[in-house]
Amino acid sequence: MSTVDELGAHVSVAGGVERAPGRAAEIDAVVFQIFTKQPNRWADPVLGEDAAARFRAEAAGREIAYTAAHDSYLINLSSPQPALWRRSADSFGRELERAAILGLNAVVTHPGNATDGDRASGIERNAAGVAEALEAVPAGPRVLLELTAGAGTSVGGTFEELARIIQLVPEPHRGRVGVCFDTCHAWVAGMDLCGDYDGVWLRADDTFGTHRIELFHLNDAKSAFGSHLDRHESIGKGTLGIEPFRRLMNSDRFRAVPKVLETPKGDDGVSADRENLVVLRGLRLR
Repeated sequence: MSTVDELGAHVSVAGGVERAPGRAAEIDAVVFQIFTKQPNRWADPVLGEDAAARFRAEAAGREIAYTAAHDSYLINLSSPQPALWRRSADSFGRELERAAILGLNAVVTHPGNATDGDRASGIERNAAGVAEALEAVPAGPRVLLELTAGAGTSVGGTFEELARIIQLVPEPHRGRVGVCFDTCHAWVAGMDLCGDYDGVWLRADDTFGTHRIELFHLNDAKSAFGSHLDRHESIGKGTLGIEPFRRLMNSDRFRAVPKVLETPKGDDGVSADRENLVVLRGLRLR
């Protein structure tokens, strides 16, 4: 993947999933993320082979380099409630199935909430759900655990928790698990990308290993450092500021890692995404 082509955004699938590659092209991107279903509903759509074939053809025709889906916000693989965990695990499995049919590279998942306060058990439950889905869809996409803002009972707001989930997924499935690093989530979770940029990556190396970071969500933050409040802002307009993004855009270590925007889209999402991508591309020194 070239130094220009690793940038993209989350794009809409309104009107049919096959329209997503064209929407990526509108913002001059060959990398994108989508929802394969309405993220706030349990109902699973029937993804016909015709629609999937059109999606794959559109993606190939537009030379799309990397595609990911974000799973449903309702899924909670860390839940202590057996009925909700089972429903979440079934839904997550179907997320992987749809991604496999579409030929996506990865599915991004929030590790969920250990609502009983037992984080260690929540982590174990999360790993079990991930492993079950990977076993059921053996030829499917990779699973990327998204670093969270770490609010309340949320699991996955530290590198250690992500590392533990990965460790608990048995081989050979563990080899299909990676990390999605969200810059807003990291900052509000207390990872100082401004004052200790290099230290953040050293700690990542010491836990799960930075080689497991396979996708970035590039978002500035409306909320303060360490606040655990997940509020995204346009690049350079939030509490993170521009410098961490400048360093990321010029990092040899992460040069080829896909990076997608989840920044506010306002009334004109295409223009907003283009503006943010122009800012990011303008930060490159070479």
